[in-house]
Amino acid sequence: MARKFLYVIAGVTVLVLALLLALRLWSEDLTEMAFVPGVSFAGQQALPPESWENPAMWAARPGLKDDPSSWLPPGVTAPEQKLPVAVFFVHPTSYVARDAWNGSLDDATSRQRTALFVKGMASPFNEAEALWAPRYRQAAIGAFLTARPEAAQALDLAYGDVLAAFEIFTRHLPKGQPIALAGHSQGAFLLRRLLRDRIAGTPLAKRLVGAWVIGWPVSMEHDLPKMGLPACERADQAGCVVSWLSVADPADTEMLVKAYARRTGLDGKSVAGSAFLCTNPLTGTPGTSSDASANLGTLVPDFAASGGTLAAQVVPAACGPDNFLHIGPPPKLDLGPYVLPGNNYHLYDVTLFWANLRADFERRVAAWQKTQAQK
Repeated sequence: MARKFLYVIAGVTVLVLALLLALRLWSEDLTEMAFVPGVSFAGQQALPPESWENPAMWAARPGLKDDPSSWLPPGVTAPEQKLPVAVFFVHPTSYVARDAWNGSLDDATSRQRTALFVKGMASPFNEAEALWAPRYRQAAIGAFLTARPEAAQALDLAYGDVLAAFEIFTRHLPKGQPIALAGHSQGAFLLRRLLRDRIAGTPLAKRLVGAWVIGWPVSMEHDLPKMGLPACERADQAGCVVSWLSVADPADTEMLVKAYARRTGLDGKSVAGSAFLCTNPLTGTPGTSSDASANLGTLVPDFAASGGTLAAQVVPAACGPDNFLHIGPPPKLDLGPYVLPGNNYHLYDVTLFWANLRADFERRVAAWQKTQAQK
């Protein structure tokens, strides 16, 4: 009996090792099989901007009942006076099915995830007097895992929705009100284009407090010059771009770098091999490092209660020579089961530094107001 038991253990061990080897050798193929849609692209009509006059087309906006962006973790209080800024936030991918290249605006599961993402990732900006987060026909997550032409078509459809929503956002702005742009993952990918097409070289650029383009690489050579804004070089600088991608050590970023290399920059050229922006959220400056003492609070999620609490001084951050933001060994926090292979903390890019991002937003608003007062 004992010998049979040992044979079973040996067999299971060999099976596990074979599975790990397969994931290592064919992880990209297996990931594509799991997430890339297996259907043809279904063309859809562009929606007119007026569609976003309907409050139901927004996950967050002024006056919306049960607005998830207004949430605050325990111990954080809303300011007596809001900052006179309007924020346009583009949420990350919440559509992970492979039965279509673009998610339906009515998909219940996607809408539920969107509310959760807006609660955790837009809330650092809710000191603004107006925060808008549009619903859009987002590209399926598989669109980022393949070079098939359907992926570009899906992303173009999503971008058209975001552009239309942005037009309504700007129509509702009081004259001269400063704005801020923020987004994560697919939201950040689309914001890059929006900055090029609607901000760079326009009067809105002078009203822009900052752009937080988090969770998608911003190529220093091929993206940034077309976005019309410089990278933020100081913590008290306004009118600039912030970006980072988080990994723990030891990190395996091979798949991330390959996904990045598939894309072209805003100048139409391949970004393969080009450096991308890494802003350290603990210092507010690029290419720097800081120990955990500077972390004002990581948002530790409570998925059962759809909330979370802040844990200060746990997670460090350092921009590495590979342009990724390294947080040291996996933090000893119960963050849930959503760390991606290779110690990729993509889903936690914002929440790892929730309180610092909130402080960064306050600081850059104050910097923008100071420059206006000096004119």
